[in-house]
Amino acid sequence: MRALLTLAWHSAWNRRATLSLVLLSVALSTFLLLGFEQVRTDVRENFSQSVSGTDLVVGARTGSVQLMLYSVFRVGSATNNIRMSSVEAIAKHRAVAWVVPLSLGDSHKGYAVLGTTAEYFNRFLYGDRAPLVFAQGRAFDEGIEGLYGAVLGAEVADALGYRLGSKLTLTHGAGGLPGAEHADKPFTVVGILKRTGTPVDRTVHISLESLEAIHIDWVGGAPMPGVSIAPEQARKFDLTPKVLTAALVGLKGRAAVFSVQRFVADYAEEPLMAVLPGVALDELWDVVGVGEKALIGMSAMVGVVSLAGLVAVVMAGLNERRRELAVLRAVGAAPRHVLMLLAGEGLLVTLLGALVGMLVTGLFMALAAPWAQAHYGINLKLSAPSQAQWGLFAAVVAAGAIASLIPAWRAYRLSLADGLSPRV
Repeated sequence: MRALLTLAWHSAWNRRATLSLVLLSVALSTFLLLGFEQVRTDVRENFSQSVSGTDLVVGARTGSVQLMLYSVFRVGSATNNIRMSSVEAIAKHRAVAWVVPLSLGDSHKGYAVLGTTAEYFNRFLYGDRAPLVFAQGRAFDEGIEGLYGAVLGAEVADALGYRLGSKLTLTHGAGGLPGAEHADKPFTVVGILKRTGTPVDRTVHISLESLEAIHIDWVGGAPMPGVSIAPEQARKFDLTPKVLTAALVGLKGRAAVFSVQRFVADYAEEPLMAVLPGVALDELWDVVGVGEKALIGMSAMVGVVSLAGLVAVVMAGLNERRRELAVLRAVGAAPRHVLMLLAGEGLLVTLLGALVGMLVTGLFMALAAPWAQAHYGINLKLSAPSQAQWGLFAAVVAAGAIASLIPAWRAYRLSLADGLSPRV
């Protein structure tokens, strides 16, 4: 057996120019399969940890996925608002450590505007409990003195070219309607966040008081006719919000999560619900993650094409090797030895290609991780191959071994006389 493997190695080396192309093809398919599996796993983990420091998300009673869509991903709108008094009651629960209110509805050039408190920048965590970090500036000041200060997500600042001190005006609702802009109350950029790879990057953050101030001369979603309250005059009004869109809730201990969830569900003043972010995000991934299956299928097809190339190359060279194989038969090699020789060559090429693909995958992850984190906020982990990746690696090698049996069986069927007296 050892002699056959040695012979297979020398035979493959003599045809290294041709087989190297097959090796690269197998390496590419392995890289695509393993690399996509790694990226898919890391992206799904990042997605499920879009909110990692929050125990519950509270909102009006609706579907858990819908609540996460509008409160975390800024997609769609709430079916109903919740009262500020209800959020304050939840905050007084003995198991609740902190509550961060969220108020949505307005926009700026297609980006969502979030009204919240300065505590949001300390309490909101993402990924592996990573905090929000300011690339420039600071959080907005709360209260009357801090009105009209805005903190931008990284994507908003980059796409629109904003810097500290830049002026911007918000738009009522999603925009598109005449007169919907709050042009009389401009905001000043006081902070820009580092990229996180979460919806935070696509959000303009302002204080709850600021959100009330720009709507103080509005009623029913439209400006009051003949009424215009200047920005400075708005400071004289009570800007405490009466309603909110949702709230992030942190608990003193994870053991109390279901009791607080039940307290919210049974709240008598208005219909509310509290969802566990991780569970709801997994449900949401089942909806939006359908495309990953198509990509897995495409990677598998690349692997099939590579193995088909292996079979084609060996079969094409088989006619040229008929005399070589016949000589082996003449010196005493049995048909099974010929079969094992060609099968060994195919297995060797496939194994080397798969190993090269695995090494390239690790190198790619090491080089791409900083870039993916800086541009997309995706944390690509450089780690030992997972069980799923080892399974894919074994599948590639096994498929290569099976594919190499096709030309091996053809060689097995060649007669000794056919090889020594080839047809011309």
